[in-house]
Amino acid sequence: EGSVTVIVSGSALGYYGDRGDELLQEDSPQGSGFLSEVCKRWEDAALQAPSHTRVVLLRTGFVIGSQGGFLKPLKAIAKLGLSGPLASGRQWWSWVHLVDAVGLIIHALENETVQGPVNVCAPQAVRQRDFARALSESVRRPSLLPAPSFALKWVLGEFASEVLSSRRMIPTVALTTGYGFHYPELEAALSDS
Repeated sequence: EGSVTVIVSGSALGYYGDRGDELLQEDSPQGSGFLSEVCKRWEDAALQAPSHTRVVLLRTGFVIGSQGGFLKPLKAIAKLGLSGPLASGRQWWSWVHLVDAVGLIIHALENETVQGPVNVCAPQAVRQRDFARALSESVRRPSLLPAPSFALKWVLGEFASEVLSSRRMIPTVALTTGYGFHYPELEAALSDS
């Protein structure tokens, strides 16, 4: 009778905090820090839905797409040959192509077995230095200069913690509920962006 049967709520990889090399599945505990707390509160609010409503909590990684977003400033830097490692470059970046981000939203809406947290990311996270190398190759420029963490904090302010944090997410729910990724590999995702 017009009642809502599903809510798909958008959260982010910030839920997990900075976790080093730990593999992060949907049942991994919350991390620490400001963004982790914001994500937790946002998810808790969505979970206040009536009991007959299926709630999906999307935890989205860095989205790659041709329309801008996360990739736009990185691509501009790469075209200048300045997209070397950020700090150590060892931090894990969980990414997803825009086509798969939208595909996973549709999958969550249509597949009634999908419920609770869903990691919206490609099956393989990459180290930031490997992301930088692949991005530089996609724009046919060298990946030369590393950016020290103090410079990133000075230029990016609060956002620096996001690019310096390590989150190695695995899309366990997507894979076990039958979602087929269009862009499981970073190089193909970048060449289409």
